Amino acid sequence: MNAIEIRNMYKDFKLVYDKPTTLKERICFWKTTKVQKRQVLKNINLDIKKGETVALIGTNGSGKSTLLKLMTKILYPNKGTLETHGKLTSLLELGAGFHPDFTGRENIYFNAAIFGLTRQEIDKRIDEIIEFSELGDFIDNPVRTYSSGMYMRLAFSIAINVDAEILLIDEILAVGDQHFQDKCFAKLKEMKKSEKTIVIVTHSLGQVRELCNRAIWIYNGEVRMDGTPNEVVDEYLKVCQ
Repeated sequence: MNAIEIRNMYKDFKLVYDKPTTLKERICFWKTTKVQKRQVLKNINLDIKKGETVALIGTNGSGKSTLLKLMTKILYPNKGTLETHGKLTSLLELGAGFHPDFTGRENIYFNAAIFGLTRQEIDKRIDEIIEFSELGDFIDNPVRTYSSGMYMRLAFSIAINVDAEILLIDEILAVGDQHFQDKCFAKLKEMKKSEKTIVIVTHSLGQVRELCNRAIWIYNGEVRMDGTPNEVVDEYLKVCQ
C-alpha cells in the first residue's frame, strides 16, 4: 500500500521583477512590472510505499525541497495530484511552527497540537520530549534565545513523539552537534524498523546509503533516476564530480 501517490504533477512559481514599492511607482510604472513563470517541477509521477525510507537527492535548486513541501501541503501543485495516506509530520525550516516568544515547553504544546495531539496526550509525553531534546533548563526560555542546534533538538524531539506514520525531513539534521545528529540518526533507524514511512532531503550521501532503501534523484525539476541508494548515488556522483 502506498503512503504517498503523485500523478502528473507540475509546480510553477511566479517571479516578479521591477516590482513597484511606493504608491507613486505603482501609478506611474504599473505597465513595466515584469512577471516571469518558473517551472520548478515537471510531470512528477511517484509512489512511495508505506514503510519505505526514501532519500530525495540533487543539487541546490533542483526542486527536491519544493517536492517535500508539496508532500506536506504547505504548497499545492499547479497541475496533477498528490495524495498522502496516514498521519504526517514534518521537519522543514528551522523554527517553522514555533512562536519565538513562547518558551520551549509552551512550544511543545503549541506544535504538538498542530500535529493533532490533545492536551492530555501531550501531558503524557512532554517529559520524554524534553529528555530527548537534552535542552535542560533552556526548555523554559523563549525559543528566540535558542541557537539553530537547539531549535533542531526541540523540533526533532516533538516530531518523533506525535505517532505520525509519515515523517518528512528537509536538511534540518545537518544542524547541531555531532552527538545529537548521531542520536537522531539512530532514532530514524529505529523508526525505519518499525515501518514508518520516511522521506528525507539530504546532501549527506553516506547517510543515504546507510539509512535509506530507495533514492530518487531530482534534476532540473524532473525525476532523473529512481532506484537503490547505491545505484542512484553512484550515478549522481558521476555527473556531479
